[in-house]
Amino acid sequence: MPATEVLVFAPLIVLLAYLIFGISGFGSTLIAVPLLAHILPLKFVIPVVVVLDCVGAFSMGFKLRADVWKAEFLPMLPFLLVGLLMGACVLLNLPTHWLFAGLGFFVVIFGSYYVIDRKSKVHLPRWACAPIGLIAGTTSSAFGVGGPLYVFYFTARGATPEQVRATVPAVFSFTTVARIAIFASVGLFNWDVVIAVLLLLPVMALGLWCGHRLHGRLSRDQAIRFIGGLLLLSGVSLLLRAFAT
Repeated sequence: MPATEVLVFAPLIVLLAYLIFGISGFGSTLIAVPLLAHILPLKFVIPVVVVLDCVGAFSMGFKLRADVWKAEFLPMLPFLLVGLLMGACVLLNLPTHWLFAGLGFFVVIFGSYYVIDRKSKVHLPRWACAPIGLIAGTTSSAFGVGGPLYVFYFTARGATPEQVRATVPAVFSFTTVARIAIFASVGLFNWDVVIAVLLLLPVMALGLWCGHRLHGRLSRDQAIRFIGGLLLLSGVSLLLRAFAT
């Protein structure tokens, strides 16, 4: 895609992603990574979004720190770290078209989950933090996608919407710092990534500010349905792109 179009669409995608994050406490990578992957290389997109997420998660997590559910968050951390290392290996070694296919697959699943009626209650035992942490850590590093699994786990453990909105950014704070360290150690960060992050940070901040302003004024269910519809379209387009190459 021509550089001019990238300069136009990339900030708009980041603005939308962090507007959603400001409203719901998650969804930034689910929006940003699949859409940016259509105009920029995936192995460039993921490190850029990881750094943006790190700043956004710390900002939001600090504001909502009183509602963080530490009793459920802390036991998951060791499994997340192992999953993050596994996901980095996948990102480095899997061919690009398979990365697109994997990302598209996960995005379609999560999009469908948010579009359908989710009123039925699911309860998970405490030990579920192990498989959820491993899977979420792996998909976070490999595809930049992990938020919906955290939301699903904390909700299934009985978290309130306020606890979910506060705890998920706390998880992101840990995973983004860990991924930055992992990606830096394997050479995925360069000056192009740094420049892109610096250019997009003001856009991310604007999106978060607008999201915070809109939170409480919009129906959370409506926002989640909108996220789901956008993810379905994005996921299908990524699958088509993967299998067309």
